[in-house]
Amino acid sequence: MTTEHQTGDEGAVRSVLRAFDLLALFTEHRRTWAVKDLTAASGLAKTTVLRLVVTCEQRGLLWTRPDGRITVGPGMLRWAQLANTAWQLPEPVRQVLRDLALECRETVNLYVRSTSVLVCVAQQEGPLAIRHVGRVGDELPLGFGAAGRVLDGAEGAAVSHGEPEAGASSVAVPVHDGDGRVLAALAVTGPTSRFGAAEVAAFTEAVAGGSQRISQIGLGTRTE
Repeated sequence: MTTEHQTGDEGAVRSVLRAFDLLALFTEHRRTWAVKDLTAASGLAKTTVLRLVVTCEQRGLLWTRPDGRITVGPGMLRWAQLANTAWQLPEPVRQVLRDLALECRETVNLYVRSTSVLVCVAQQEGPLAIRHVGRVGDELPLGFGAAGRVLDGAEGAAVSHGEPEAGASSVAVPVHDGDGRVLAALAVTGPTSRFGAAEVAAFTEAVAGGSQRISQIGLGTRTE
């Protein structure tokens, strides 16, 4: 491959990464952006932002509203539906989450690793009025919280306090495939006031049992 081709390839990859970074700025808490704010937040030149927005609009990933603000495009609906279908867990696995939430009376989450972050792919809220609430699709930095430590290579169970937010605690255990590789992290999360030493010990035992059941069932995510 010539130097010219290499330079072209590198430029194309850089443009793709910039587009992904731009899309990542759209969140549940920030659904629309003015061009000037999007430019400031991205750290890119305004001309680059405008070019990326136009390209993403052509693929339906972004949309400019009549008032000039930019939001996610209708093409995202297809990707959202595809991801929901691909990551729909088997009913026996979801039953494990429900059983564990009732046993521990705390919220149960299942996380998988995606490059440098962990992503929540399933959740079962606990039955108590005061409980930890997150969303499927939420991302956390790798190594952050009990689940993040499990997916970052911690052996066995992990415990965290004050993460993902002050006053929250979590116990997590790895879920393995048939060859012993870590597939996911199963976690119980709730208010720190309910995660004393005795509770943590009980939660660890319960989550370990749930992890073994899920490991035997398999995640069964649809890849065909």
